[in-house]
Amino acid sequence: MLQTLVHYSLHLLAPGLIAWVFFRENWLKAWLIMLLTMLVDLDHLLATPIFDPERCSINFHPLHSYWAIGAYFALFFVPKLRVVAVGLLFHMLTDFIDCHW
Repeated sequence: MLQTLVHYSLHLLAPGLIAWVFFRENWLKAWLIMLLTMLVDLDHLLATPIFDPERCSINFHPLHSYWAIGAYFALFFVPKLRVVAVGLLFHMLTDFIDCHW
């Protein structure tokens, strides 16, 4: 229960805090963009079963692979895509934390 609460708080509320601290002038837009990066979880639909609480998403699902994470890191250096990159990288961090819970 606690793990689920922490996981979804990090996915939903923490991006709002990140947006408020780092993108204050457009924090609401930044938060919404970061929430939209959760669409990266669509790759879970390729797995059987779709949801497995014991499975680590990192390097299992295609959009959670090390290659994808490297691409998200590269996006950070493109100013217009920085908010997207932050959202994707924080999503990966959240899933990584989940792997070690």
